Amino acid sequence: MVSLLFGLLLGVSTIGLFLGLWIFIPAPTFALLPLSVGAPEVSPWLLLINWGLAAITLGTHRGNGLFKVTIAANLLGILLALWPLIQLPIAHAKISQDFRQTFSHPASVSPNPQQKQYFRTMPFRFREAFLGLSQPRTREVHDLVFSVIDRVPLRLNIYQPEKTGYYPGIVMVYGGAWQRGQPKNMEKLGRYLAQQGYVIWAIDYRHAPQHPFPSQLTDVHTALEYLKTHAQTYETNLDRVAILGQSAGAQLALVTAYQPAPIDLRAVVAYYSPVDLTAGYYDVPTPDPINSRDVLEKFLGGNPEQFPDRYRQASPLQWVTRSQIPTFLIYGGKDHVVQSRFGQALHQKLLAHQSTSLFLEIPWADHAFDAVFNGVSNQLALYHLERFLAKLLHS
Repeated sequence: MVSLLFGLLLGVSTIGLFLGLWIFIPAPTFALLPLSVGAPEVSPWLLLINWGLAAITLGTHRGNGLFKVTIAANLLGILLALWPLIQLPIAHAKISQDFRQTFSHPASVSPNPQQKQYFRTMPFRFREAFLGLSQPRTREVHDLVFSVIDRVPLRLNIYQPEKTGYYPGIVMVYGGAWQRGQPKNMEKLGRYLAQQGYVIWAIDYRHAPQHPFPSQLTDVHTALEYLKTHAQTYETNLDRVAILGQSAGAQLALVTAYQPAPIDLRAVVAYYSPVDLTAGYYDVPTPDPINSRDVLEKFLGGNPEQFPDRYRQASPLQWVTRSQIPTFLIYGGKDHVVQSRFGQALHQKLLAHQSTSLFLEIPWADHAFDAVFNGVSNQLALYHLERFLAKLLHS
């Protein structure tokens, strides 16, 4: 009976250890990417599970031959799960210092009463890691068709604060390798920010390879034209609008922000964005879980030798000029889809051109870390995102 119990404990401990290893191991294939993305974000769960298993094992008869193996697996699992939590204060301190240096008077980031109610007071809370982040009641419009291009209906979702008023706007552009996705993908973030006093416009665009670049950029501009026309209907202050994107959507957001647009944008936020598509084609990560060259060829219609101008035009790095709009770049240090060094290159170029830029690198995080909305990485990102937006859109 004791051997059976230890066998069960060892089996569960082995699973916990296996999951913990993915905190460090980058995904070699797309099918394994959820493990690499998710493991660091659920590290508090892994810590609790391994801690509990260790306590149960220690409370059981120690003479069993499996005792040492089980305890070793538990202890190693605990150490692995602690890694993101140990690094979190360091990453938080660095971006906080950069924020203070960038905005010389951080105290000026004073949220309005509605924001103050929901502003995060800590970059990470264990309770939220287990129970989730609250999703407030918002006024919402879904699947609103803002244009039909090439017989493709383009839709958007709007998330407004529960209380009527006149608010700054945030345009959100989803990711998905330019080939898939929908505005609903941004729902949790849209609702989260709507409660802080923003009108969220989560927009759609045509997908590659059927519609190669610059179709997507055209669609973003079309959405901005629609916002411009309907801003009053949806209580949006056109003088205070930012654009935010994830991955492929972040690339579109950056290129849109750095070029003349239908409306004057106040800021841009880019989560793990490609920034130099030519370099990304020739300098692929190892491992390369999404087959980066294939993705880029489908998006741009071919390789850089065939379409060098398209690759340049689609690269935010090429559009940096003096005093671009304020930029907040967020990357995972473990990302093997879009490596953080590319984001760092854009950050440095923006600073060299005397533009306001903040760069948050989350060392343990992988691509699309915010898919786990209450995860360790996203809690940290949200803490600084809401302060950046408040500074640029509410100050």
